[in-house]
Amino acid sequence: MILSIGSDHGGYHLKEELKKRLESGGYDVLDRGCHSPEAVDYPDIAIEVSRDVVSSTSDLGILICGTGIGMSNAASRVDGVTAALCTNSYMSRMARLHNDANVLCLGGRVIGEELAWDIVEVFLSTEPLTDEKYRRRRKKVEDIG
Repeated sequence: MILSIGSDHGGYHLKEELKKRLESGGYDVLDRGCHSPEAVDYPDIAIEVSRDVVSSTSDLGILICGTGIGMSNAASRVDGVTAALCTNSYMSRMARLHNDANVLCLGGRVIGEELAWDIVEVFLSTEPLTDEKYRRRRKKVEDIG
């Protein structure tokens, strides 16, 4: 599985930790920045990761900023992206299972490394439900824009 990951300065340290764990777990990781704790604009990173997902350059995306809110907002504006801000494993599971989220957003200043890793593992191991009611609901969301 190929993952695209990115962060702003508020999520830099968590991104680096998650990237190490993902690569150790056999994932191919495309790091779209930032590459230091220097301040950057989070929408630039969100767009790069989102484009990777939409173009199938990566299978899924992970975005991290201070709270996850900015990344989630920016990524959700890209057609074809369903971004989910998750603060626990249950949210992560439901984001994939019910909503077929393809970009996970995390808050580097909100959750610790172990919880973040648990959320990521659940996100990556959960397959979306394909029942008609879930497809119908997801289609209604897609049609909003």
